[in-house]
Amino acid sequence: YQIQCPQSNLSSSWLFKGLLSILRKLKSAPDQEVRILLLGLDNAGKTTLLKQLASEDISHITPTQGFNIKSVQSQGFKLNVWDIGGQRKIRPYWRNYFENTDILIYVIDSADRKRFEETGQELAELLEEEKLSCVPVLIFANKQDLLTAAPASEIAEGLNLHTIRDRVWQIQSCSALTGEGVQDGMNWVCKNVNAKKK
Repeated sequence: YQIQCPQSNLSSSWLFKGLLSILRKLKSAPDQEVRILLLGLDNAGKTTLLKQLASEDISHITPTQGFNIKSVQSQGFKLNVWDIGGQRKIRPYWRNYFENTDILIYVIDSADRKRFEETGQELAELLEEEKLSCVPVLIFANKQDLLTAAPASEIAEGLNLHTIRDRVWQIQSCSALTGEGVQDGMNWVCKNVNAKKK
């Protein structure tokens, strides 16, 4: 008496093993590295935002005199975020960090209306930089937890963001203090890095 093994079961077994092998390889593959430049005027909330991304304590933040680097894992990417100080005397050195940037994140203090013109000018100059040409830009309209904060739509209009034609861009309302809107912005970053790397 002979038992016949159905061919389909054997095929399924081999297919299952093959899938397992692929999944193991994917799991062991290192996350793709992404270089993110985090810029904005002093006191815009860049370092608080970075610490929020890294799930670190944000109760004691001091102005960044040079730069901070943090690596954050997100959606299969290793995001290497360079947070550069925003004081006027440091800004001329921003260009030292432009090389090989995959995504530019620009942070604006939505409650500091007196500096909208200054922050707009700095952003416009960044977008003119050759080494940042075509680099996707995410603008975080930060400090939305404050009653005096301007909505993101008003900031976008005031900075004429609709005139940006040479790259993809997004403005995202957020509060680095509460974390609100931060993950939405980072989802956009990962989506556009994916599109850029393909």
